[in-house]
Amino acid sequence: MKWNLDDIPIFLAIIERGGISAAAQTLGIPKSTVSTTLTRLEQNLGLRLIDRSSRSLRITAEGEVFYRQAQQIMEQALATDTLMADLGIVAKGRLKVALPPAFSAELVAPHLLSFRQQHPEIDLEIVVTSQGAALIRDQVDIAVVVGELEDSELVSLPLIRGQLIWVASPKWLSENTLGETLDELRQQIQICETRYAQRRLPVFVDNQIASLDLSYGVIRVNNPLVVRSVVMSGGGVSMLPHHYCVVPRAERQLVQVMPHIRLELASSQLTAIYPSRRLMSPRVRVFLEFLSEICQGFSL
Repeated sequence: MKWNLDDIPIFLAIIERGGISAAAQTLGIPKSTVSTTLTRLEQNLGLRLIDRSSRSLRITAEGEVFYRQAQQIMEQALATDTLMADLGIVAKGRLKVALPPAFSAELVAPHLLSFRQQHPEIDLEIVVTSQGAALIRDQVDIAVVVGELEDSELVSLPLIRGQLIWVASPKWLSENTLGETLDELRQQIQICETRYAQRRLPVFVDNQIASLDLSYGVIRVNNPLVVRSVVMSGGGVSMLPHHYCVVPRAERQLVQVMPHIRLELASSQLTAIYPSRRLMSPRVRVFLEFLSEICQGFSL
């Protein structure tokens, strides 16, 4: 028969207090309960742990061995309680996060060392991928995804609610005549993100719905920072999420053009997703706060 872990504190109290009566008084339980527990423990172990008479109590050799093991068990249990209590307060432990390539390079990377300095006990691993939503179930704690949340079972935290804007470099604009119509714009687009290379990309021209065919004759790349680099070097006109244009526009490396032709796509948004807000660990909470903080000021 297996013995019960719940009997250990009572056994230890008997040894450390020097008797059944003293143990009962210390624990605040009836003497009969202490005596019954000791008898049950010995029966379950099949060993005599304590020789007892009406006047004295003597621990047996087997009892000594069990006493030492019982002490270790209780010490480990107390250490575990302390550790788990700390984990509920202090941000520590392993945290695995999936981030899109452009977002990780442009917005997160410049602030990572600061996050580490503030939370040195977090063992952070970042997976750079555009497939973060597929990893959220079993492999990562948090994923940042482009677009809106589709899985209602996940919790979402909007980070950036931006929009796509048309941009070109000052150099290109100085050497070319910028058209005003949709057809003229189409001829000046040399590169775009793969997600926008659609046969019928929806746009609004002066609030009238229309579409662009970007399914041919355009370089397609799955990273907006590559598109930005090409446009900044004189590669015509293209659309980019607003948050990747804030700094280049401020530094006069990019200029917004064609404001009367609008793109309204959810893919210009960034959202953090995670499995549940119930019993959220401190490490998840502080990283979500970190993401929210670094994204402030990038939404339109």
